[in-house]
Amino acid sequence: MLSGARGRLASALRASGVGRRCLRATGSRLSADRSEQPPSAFDPALLEFLVCPLSKKPLRYEASTNELINEELGIAYPIIDGIPNMIPQAARMTHQDKKQEEPEQH
Repeated sequence: MLSGARGRLASALRASGVGRRCLRATGSRLSADRSEQPPSAFDPALLEFLVCPLSKKPLRYEASTNELINEELGIAYPIIDGIPNMIPQAARMTHQDKKQEEPEQH
């Protein structure tokens, strides 16, 4: 079971070009694909493997803001050059506490 998931993750990462960008960023040489390509967009297939580091729940990709959204906690993780920044300190709040938004009912 784990090996199947690992294989799907590896193929999703290859398809998104994450490995090539990481090699370029570290200054390593590429023996195969030497062409310079612009950074690709986030691959939504990675959502099968990514979860919120705080709640461990699935995330939703929002293309208009290029973020991964956790609706339950109301936070959004930025995606930079196709790579999600899953560090909680980098996330932004998407809405205020519901208690502040809703008027009290007596």
